[in-house]
Amino acid sequence: MERKDIDWLNHGGIRDASLAGDFGTVIRQARRLAGVTQIFLAEQTGLSQSAISRLESAGGGDYSMKTLASLAECLGVPLGLVGLADRTKGIPVQRRELLAAGLAAALTPALADPPGPTRPEPGRAGALRLVTASYRRLDATTPSSELAETVQGHLRLVQTLARSADTGIRPELASVGSEAASFTAWLAWDMADHGSARRWYGSAVKAARSSGDTLLTAYQIGSLASFEAEAGTPSEALRLVTSARHQAGDAPPAVAVAWLSSIEAVAHAAQGDTKAYERALRATERAATRCGAGPAPWPWIFAFDERKVAACRVACAGKLGPGRRPQLTETDITTALSSAHDKQRALLHLDVAGRQLSARNVEEAFTIASHALTEGLRLRSGRIVEKARHLRRRLTQPITATSVAEFDHLLHSAYL
Repeated sequence: MERKDIDWLNHGGIRDASLAGDFGTVIRQARRLAGVTQIFLAEQTGLSQSAISRLESAGGGDYSMKTLASLAECLGVPLGLVGLADRTKGIPVQRRELLAAGLAAALTPALADPPGPTRPEPGRAGALRLVTASYRRLDATTPSSELAETVQGHLRLVQTLARSADTGIRPELASVGSEAASFTAWLAWDMADHGSARRWYGSAVKAARSSGDTLLTAYQIGSLASFEAEAGTPSEALRLVTSARHQAGDAPPAVAVAWLSSIEAVAHAAQGDTKAYERALRATERAATRCGAGPAPWPWIFAFDERKVAACRVACAGKLGPGRRPQLTETDITTALSSAHDKQRALLHLDVAGRQLSARNVEEAFTIASHALTEGLRLRSGRIVEKARHLRRRLTQPITATSVAEFDHLLHSAYL
């Protein structure tokens, strides 16, 4: 197979899975980044599709070194990322634990810098901000329920230090606290705890205002707007987008313009307002072209690139009803689903399933939805499960399709 030029070490989910010895996840994410199926990979390596599926689901268990090497070499993944010595160096390795420890040491410099932009600040505030960024890195592949308690403890520490700090450093600690509160809200949202999510987003906005940083305040209000657009209150989301734009000022960075316009597009799509959605999407596309290829400015933790624009199109297509579906190409879908963030990719799969359901392609819709729900159950994401339930409620007439029965079986297991 033709190998894509991928810098594997820049994908946080792959790094974290490798360090944890979860080499099945490394292969799964690498395969998705390469844009190939298990069946295609099986044909290329001579393995069975079921063997690849078992390996990808093995978690931190035992692995066949021969199978790992075959899959890694086919995908172009460095052997060190799957716990194997580079064959060209002829270094025999017997224990996976020893390999994981050596890999951790080798990757420490790469992991020292958190994903996304951070402020180059020394001292207490910088150290606390680095901790928040480190927890955020784990979010893509770690159940939020396993992170939430630790992150809340971190937030309480930041708040305690801010209360007792000298006046001069208090605004900076308020800024750190705002970021930690926003991430706490994000985790609550993923656990489908909307009450807690609103409360923590409110805390993030309040702390941002205390810091005196208007751009951070705009970001946190926009984060709350994004939540409201997806949580069923699009009119509130639009009000918050207007407030965030006011906070961002007359010359906001392009990423702020693109991001807020994308939230506006999703909110209008949720309201079924096609014309307003199209205006907001065009604004998103124009601003995205001005964002450039470099990292986004703080406090944004992501670059707003074509993948983000495609994700916006897919999300909106899943919300607009029959007869109002926007044009969506296979390139849009492929680009949006190239995300290495497992949870976000599952949510986008459900948007694609929603579009298929609107087109009355029931079998295909629930085949896609079952894949997303399986990921949601694996990651114990209440947000994904609730979105899957919402999709199922849209199907009101009795259907005998096999994919619907399989989906219902999965959905029932979400209660267990």
